[in-house]
Parts: sequence; C-alpha cells; structure tokens
Amino acid sequence: MIDELKNKEIFEKIGGAFKVSALIQKRMAEILEGSRPLIENTEGKTMMEIIVEEIMQDKITADYAPESPKADIPKL
Repeated sequence: MIDELKNKEIFEKIGGAFKVSALIQKRMAEILEGSRPLIENTEGKTMMEIIVEEIMQDKITADYAPESPKADIPKL
C-alpha cells in the first residue's frame, strides 16, 4: 500500500476520502488515455504511486467549481 494513503494528510489536502478516490480515478483515466505524468521521476513506480505523488506535490487538485443550475428545468 502507498504510505501517503495511510497518512491523513492527503485526505485533508483534497477534502476527504471520497474526493481523493474520485480524483485518483479521474487522473488514472487521463493517463490511460495517453496523458503524461506531471512528475519527473516515474521510473519503477506504479500508476497509483505516480498519481498520489502528483497530488502530494500539488500538481493536480480536486475541482471544487460548483455546477451551474440547469436553466431548462421548470419550477413547479
């Protein structure tokens, strides 16, 4: 297991376990689609280790932008 996931620092940085999980999943999909890692030294690291290091180095963060309300939904 990745040591950073045992420490609560990553969860405080992102805003909870659910947000960390969602961010990891989103970034993993990007890497699988061909996106390059945002950290320098990736040799010998798993994709998960790369993503966690990207989070810890503030290379990626959770998107906190609120969704815009849907204008086409009529009020009852």
